[in-house]
Amino acid sequence: MEQEEPKPQDEVKALKSPPSSDNSIKMGDAKPADADGGAKKDAAFRLFLLFMMTAQNSSVVLVTRYTRTVVAPENLYVINDLVMITEIGKLVMAAALEYNHTNGHLLRSIKENIFERPLDFFRILIPSLLYLVQNSVLYIAISNLTAPMFQVTYQCKLLTTAIVSVVMLQRQYSMKQWTCLSLLGLGVAIVVLGARDKGKGDNESNEEDSANAQNLFTGLTAVTVACLCSAFAGVYFEKVLKRPTNDGGQARAPVSMWMRNVQMAFFSICIALINMYREYGDRGFTGETDESNELMIKPFMHGFTAWAWVIVALQAGGGMLVAAVIKYADNVLKGMATGVSVATGTFASTFLFGTTLSMQFGIGAAMILVSVYFFSNDVPVACGGGKKAKSDVELKPILPK
Repeated sequence: MEQEEPKPQDEVKALKSPPSSDNSIKMGDAKPADADGGAKKDAAFRLFLLFMMTAQNSSVVLVTRYTRTVVAPENLYVINDLVMITEIGKLVMAAALEYNHTNGHLLRSIKENIFERPLDFFRILIPSLLYLVQNSVLYIAISNLTAPMFQVTYQCKLLTTAIVSVVMLQRQYSMKQWTCLSLLGLGVAIVVLGARDKGKGDNESNEEDSANAQNLFTGLTAVTVACLCSAFAGVYFEKVLKRPTNDGGQARAPVSMWMRNVQMAFFSICIALINMYREYGDRGFTGETDESNELMIKPFMHGFTAWAWVIVALQAGGGMLVAAVIKYADNVLKGMATGVSVATGTFASTFLFGTTLSMQFGIGAAMILVSVYFFSNDVPVACGGGKKAKSDVELKPILPK
């Protein structure tokens, strides 16, 4: 429609009204405000993920350490049983989230992403196996190391993840980040050497010394295996999760992270069932005897107390949380959340378990925490930093400025 010419009285109103250029400026200013609001929401969401990961990492280590040290051996739960129940919980949670994501079309999503694309489905078998091994050896590590020692040495997964990311994802890191990774490795070495010296000085007999040394060696070996499994599984899962899939030569949207977790939990349950059948004779004994006066093998879910169910809830929720971090942030950010939880876990461990910490442990832990923080955050201007990371560096700061 054509606009009518302004009448005389309209001209008076036009003179009183602000120029149209001012209106255009105000409208133009609305976009940066919306963009700034979106950036703040994104930073707040990332900070929320960091907080949740920190709380989960600290809680699961302390509760697991409690259940593995204060309970008699005959009343301990079997690690494979706990892992299997945890994976079942992850499967239920991931299926519920996928049901919500697809607006109630869960069965159609299963048909499209599993039955119609079996090759893509079987790609998840690799990270499923690695994560299952990682979760199993973590309980061995926590059983043989103190909570602070385990949390500090487990920081090596940041170093292994970064190296695997360079190989598998062609990711590039700045010189500052490689310096932080080197300091992290040095800090872990200081902590481990300090623990060995302390163990040799505190033992009263050679027999006790050899037993404790074996426990330390077993715990550190388990941590090393867990770090390698975490690196390969996390980076591979990130690559599969973010890569576009093809359907008859045509690109289609990537499979949702909740469906990927459904697939991975399914494979983990299958592997745990096979492992349970394989180790049936090595499950341990309950301390009770049967009619033939023979020790009874621990049945399925033996020793599942309320604290064991707390571990299941923490681990199942943590799996979903890790998937969200990988999807919305970066896989290496998991290491930062774990690093922050070291301080919380160490502080709580001194009161709950009476853990004594040496000066060498404090120095090494401080090096690790500083390295982990500045790996993904800019160095202060007063220290010669403040320059923004280049565009080819993958990991950006996640804390709001």
